[in-house]
Amino acid sequence: MENGAVYNETTEPEAKPPRRRPFRCTLRHLPGWRLPAKAVQALFSFVAVTCEEIVEDCSNCGGLYFFEFTSCSAFLLSLLILSVYCTDVYETLGEDKVEKL
Repeated sequence: MENGAVYNETTEPEAKPPRRRPFRCTLRHLPGWRLPAKAVQALFSFVAVTCEEIVEDCSNCGGLYFFEFTSCSAFLLSLLILSVYCTDVYETLGEDKVEKL
């Protein structure tokens, strides 16, 4: 019994951790046309914000300020949606919480 033939190892060998993608990016939750649509939405809203900033003088600026607010909000929200759906935040929060948000 002193040679160790009676006793076997009781632990399993340590498994290698799965290879991580950069920024843990995944496209699984925005399949098909949804990813290009969100990317185009973010691009267009960024162009709108940029074009609004070019305007130097205006006689009635209320509409321009509203346009600035909506285009900037659309840009930030589309970036938020892309970051949630294209990273592992979706799995971390869970599908039901993401749908509520």
